[in-house]
Formats: sequence, C-alpha cells, structure tokens
Amino acid sequence: MTTEGEVVVRLERLRKHYGETVALDDVSLEIRAGEAVAVMGPSGCGKSTLLNMIAGLDRPTSGSVTVHGEELSTLSETRLALFRRHRIGMVFQFFNLIDDLSALDNVALAAQLTGTSAAHARRRALDLLDELGIADRADLYPAVLSGGERQRVAVARALMNRPAVLLADEPTGALDSHTGEQVMDLLLDLHQLGQTLLLVTHDERLAQRCASRVIAIEDGRVTGERAMEQSA
Repeated sequence: MTTEGEVVVRLERLRKHYGETVALDDVSLEIRAGEAVAVMGPSGCGKSTLLNMIAGLDRPTSGSVTVHGEELSTLSETRLALFRRHRIGMVFQFFNLIDDLSALDNVALAAQLTGTSAAHARRRALDLLDELGIADRADLYPAVLSGGERQRVAVARALMNRPAVLLADEPTGALDSHTGEQVMDLLLDLHQLGQTLLLVTHDERLAQRCASRVIAIEDGRVTGERAMEQSA
C-alpha cells in the first residue's frame, strides 16, 4: 500500500545500450504516489525502453530502477516475474488480449497467476468490468469487442492485482478519435481515484487530459518537464 506523495518509481543515472545504440542516456526521474505522468517524444527516443525498464521487462546497462521499494537489478528473473504480476499493471497500444479467452477470463487470469482462486478472481474481474461499464460484455471474446471495449478489458486486467503503478504504452494509439476520448476519460477517472499512472504517448490531448506532469525525452535523454493544467 502506498501513501500519497511517497516515491513509487525512482530512476537514477539510468543508461541502456543496445550494441552501439544508446536508448537511454543518464535518465533520473521520480514518480510519486497518485501522480499521472506522461512521457512524450519522437519515435525511437527511448520512451518504450523507459517503460520496459520500470516494468522489469529489460535490464539497464547501468544505473538503477527502484519501484515500490524494490531495486529491480537485484531481482532474479523469477522474482522479477512475481514483481510484475503483483506491482505493475500494463496497458498496451494493441491490447495484447488472449483471443481464445472471454473478456472475463482475460481479466481473471492476471489474479490467478498470483495464486488467487479462480472463483475469487472471477468475482473481482466481474466487479472491475462493471466499474468500467462493460460487465455485459464479460462472456464475449476479444474478436467481437470494439477497440474501446478491448482497451477497457485490458485496463481491467492491468488493475486486477491493485498495482503500485499503471504503465500505459500509447493506450489510445490504435483507437479512433471518439473511442480514444472514452479511454482518456477512463484514465482520468483512475487518476482522480488515486491510481499512479505513467503514460507513454505521442498524443498531446492525452497528456493534457490525463497527466499532471509531462516529461520530454529526445535521443534517450530527458530534455524538459512541465506541469499540466488538466482540462475537463
């Protein structure tokens, strides 16, 4: 459990090289509980690499990543997997749902992987789908859901284990303008309820709508930071 203002994510002198390519170059950053931070920059600037570092999906060349008090470089692959299941929620541009599972089972699976009983997982999954306005779609498969419905299922799955931080990689990138607005509203609601968010986006509207702070990245370095006045 985090308290508001507590540092949830701390990056210190973070570098990531892929051979000769420098993806992240001396990045230091803090995200506090209850913040909604948007990371913006051109394609290939290091935004998704930054997200992958915080999620424990990739390891830094040097520097440190600490999330919810855990320094990720000290964790084995097994412990990193457990960390991701318990502490991180991830929402992707293209949803990453399992095609042969219903919406309900896609969401419930996240809790079952942490050892939660199937019955308890399904109850919480249905509650989340209800909160997100799509309980009536629970038994349907991803192929028959709209893009907005699939992203809501993906958000429900990401929230299933009450993550310390919700990471969203271009969450409106695959959606039309109207559906993207609905997902923005959903993310804004989550932020207002106290969920810590880190959004990677090209979409200035998403940052304006949902973020309290915007961090600009270019060529793997933080080049600026600004507070946002959120619009209604």
